[in-house]
Amino acid sequence: MAHSGDVLIDPIHNQRIVFNKTAKDTNGELVEVEVFYTPASEPPPAHFHPQQEEDFEVLAGSIHTRINGQDKVYHAGEHFRVLPGTPHCMWNDGEGETHLLWQTRPALHTDSFFEILWGLMQEGKTNKSGMPNLLQAAVIMRHYRHEFRLVKPPLIIQNVVFALLEPVGRIFGYRATYTRKTSVKELVEE
Repeated sequence: MAHSGDVLIDPIHNQRIVFNKTAKDTNGELVEVEVFYTPASEPPPAHFHPQQEEDFEVLAGSIHTRINGQDKVYHAGEHFRVLPGTPHCMWNDGEGETHLLWQTRPALHTDSFFEILWGLMQEGKTNKSGMPNLLQAAVIMRHYRHEFRLVKPPLIIQNVVFALLEPVGRIFGYRATYTRKTSVKELVEE
């Protein structure tokens, strides 16, 4: 379970998230994190949040966004919002680090979703792009389908494939929540 002040490190994309407010802190109203993007990052897969809106404030640097197919770069001091169901992705294609304040409403299980994905990357349990194996992905995507959906493949295919593979993944011991095996302090000291 995430707590205010917790830090998640993505060693693949050299990014980090700092939890300011968790779902527990806000009685489920929102999750607030600060995220730091390294320079010259690649665009992630387009995705959307079926039941949540996201508000972003660029605190430093700039962020390239693709929201509903429209590209735009936001700079320090600017705000933007992504409404529920809107396909989007963002990345830092600039030369300096980008620092964002990011709020997701309602919280749902967003903090747990961050913990499982970033935790698997920290432990080397993903491929070079940061994706877990198909059975682990099916368990995660089914569990967090109200928080996160990929734009591709089509939803009908995702629904069928993940519904079929999720129970198999659970039989093989894959879970949708993460228990830290390594503390952030240990990772930073390495």
